[in-house]
Amino acid sequence: MLDGKKVLIAVCGSIAAYKTAFFVRLLIKAGAEVQVIMTESAKSFITPLTLSTLSKKPALSSFEKNDMGEWNNHVELGLWADLMVVAPASANTLSKFATGACDNLVSAVYLSARCPVMICPAMDLDMYKHPATVKNLKTLKDYGNLIVDAEDGELASGLNGEGRMAEPEHILRHVENHFRQSQSLKGKQVLMTSGPTHEAIDPVRFIGNHSTGKMGRAIAMELVARGAEVQFVSGPTGHYPKHAQIQVTKVTSADEMFEAAKAYFPESDVAIFTAAVADYKPKNVAKSKIKKKESDLDIVLAPNPDIAKQLGAVKKHQFTIGFALETDEEEVNAVSKLEKKNLDMIVLNSLNHEGAGFAHDTNKVSIFDRHNNVSHFELKSKAEVAKDLVDLLEKALNE
Repeated sequence: MLDGKKVLIAVCGSIAAYKTAFFVRLLIKAGAEVQVIMTESAKSFITPLTLSTLSKKPALSSFEKNDMGEWNNHVELGLWADLMVVAPASANTLSKFATGACDNLVSAVYLSARCPVMICPAMDLDMYKHPATVKNLKTLKDYGNLIVDAEDGELASGLNGEGRMAEPEHILRHVENHFRQSQSLKGKQVLMTSGPTHEAIDPVRFIGNHSTGKMGRAIAMELVARGAEVQFVSGPTGHYPKHAQIQVTKVTSADEMFEAAKAYFPESDVAIFTAAVADYKPKNVAKSKIKKKESDLDIVLAPNPDIAKQLGAVKKHQFTIGFALETDEEEVNAVSKLEKKNLDMIVLNSLNHEGAGFAHDTNKVSIFDRHNNVSHFELKSKAEVAKDLVDLLEKALNE
């Protein structure tokens, strides 16, 4: 199962670091190639020599490789790995990961990693249950990280409760399940549209919407976690996905998005239209900034291309999924779009549900397919919504 897999192990300052030696040995026996990185505090709990001997590679803890000016390249380490496992992950490191703080090799590699990251927390029970830790773990889960929950048992403090790092055998099972799942969409080419479009009024102003691209990013990361290759066509957003199997094409307007999507569509097995494409654009775009006047300003709008509908009309083998954000007669409108755009599946979310829609880290969706099946889901993180959607996609592709 793990033959040839490249696993990057990050060790943080925790008494549970002794378990990492057993975990590294299990990975090596399973056929994985292992590279260990450490925080400085981790070296107080387990020696680099132990981990180097077991992994058959130097255990790295600093940016400096030697006195000759060479360095341990955190970017290369992040690109090298198929999976990064942080075991044990201390409360301090969780906080750094959640906020983007970067003051050591481990946090720098985490921020550079394009592979999935599996986090195995370890700390005393009160620290583990503290609202700050709970919030940090939720944030990291929302980012798309895989969390291996701490287990219940005797702790170093002498107390009993949750906080023990999962046993090495249990973490190995999570790793094996991850790689087993990661093959399920191997070889599939997926086209995605994401984010908003900005339709120029003049060189300064535009018509747009509040889409942030968070839902699209979450879906793209879930797809590549299962082995797919993704062509990600995105309007302006601060939430582009980072992964070696994702090619990001940045566009601004609906016309640009349509041209890029048309180019990628013929070779795609699946197309997922998550973008919030502006329905209209100014018919005439001013070449210079429109100056403010006391009188009304009239802007004539022309319709934008309906990307999902136009590609749906020419699809052959592609499985297509659309999104519908509605405020009125939601299910009726979603099913109508499913038919009009020749979609195989449509995801409905409503602005009437608190925590759903644009800008949130959560979403509440219902998913309809062309066979009149519907799946309703509770409010979840967008990473979990992405898993639900891709689960249904996999099931449909295998039928």
